[in-house]
Amino acid sequence: MTLISSIQKKLRENDVDAILITNALNRRYVSGFTGSAGIVIITTTDAIFMTDFRYENQAYEQVKGFEIITYKQSDAMYNNVIRKIDQLNINRLAIESDDLNYEKFIMLSEKVNATLVPISAFLSEFRAIKTPEEIAKLKKAAEITEKAFVEICEFIRPGLSELEVANQLNFILRREGGDMDGRQMTVASGYRSALPHGRPSNKIIQDNEMIILDFGALYQGYHSDITRTIAIGNPPEELKKIHGIVLEALTYSKENIKVGMSGKEVDALARDYIHEKGYGEYFGHGGGHGLGLAIHENPFFSLTSDHILQENMVITIEPGIYITNLGGVRIEDNLIIKKDTAHENITNSPRNLVFF
Repeated sequence: MTLISSIQKKLRENDVDAILITNALNRRYVSGFTGSAGIVIITTTDAIFMTDFRYENQAYEQVKGFEIITYKQSDAMYNNVIRKIDQLNINRLAIESDDLNYEKFIMLSEKVNATLVPISAFLSEFRAIKTPEEIAKLKKAAEITEKAFVEICEFIRPGLSELEVANQLNFILRREGGDMDGRQMTVASGYRSALPHGRPSNKIIQDNEMIILDFGALYQGYHSDITRTIAIGNPPEELKKIHGIVLEALTYSKENIKVGMSGKEVDALARDYIHEKGYGEYFGHGGGHGLGLAIHENPFFSLTSDHILQENMVITIEPGIYITNLGGVRIEDNLIIKKDTAHENITNSPRNLVFF
């Protein structure tokens, strides 16, 4: 069954005649279109892609299996969408309620002859299970990231600012084949390593500090996402102890994660381990998430997540401990989930505490 036919089957199961796809990543997922303007309408029998004249040639090159409609003015997009919805005699139209803004919702509700049915995360269950083609791109993104980590470790030294490290890391990722869009990264040293998502700052890296590096490559639209914590000189003994605990929690999680676990069960693997070691109050974020066209996508692992782990999901596991005014540690790997417990780890750069 093709992706489109699977979506059409789900439309029938949800008692709707069509879905209006406005989210840019979902649009790319279903159509292959990488431009910045376009809307997809999928009915129980048809698939329509709409864009403006700037992307006409690109649409015909990238979008297969759709009726393609182009028009001359980008500000006329929704007028054309409304006209097409009425032509298709759609009675119940699903909209991506987690994406469509209020202004467009009001416009549609006033002008289309259809009942709008808000549906959240309609495509998330499809996107969570990766195809072989998607997995190949995720592996390549991970490969670029691994190379960048090894090289940035040779670059980092006391006296550089976090921003200088981040700029060099971005340069390496691009040089090795990463997409230009990129992503925000964490470079947080010393006391700032207690900030789980500390953005690079003008702080100067000093001797005897920990540095959290959380970054990833974007390759043909697909993300990698790793975290490593390294040491400059000889950091405080408690931070070295914490690093060992976080690494043990990560290893324990990867060895015990299984298909069929809920998100809260996956999260509990590392969280319970860290709690037993006396640092549970210092692990405040979720234990990991899915990877794909978004850096963070289903499944999510947290204290409340009911997502179910399935074969061919690509995920992160990322335990951490953060102590204000002392510092923090996070270590994160990317895994391809297999039927058994021998999952494929696609990020294998050094995780042990490396001293520079």
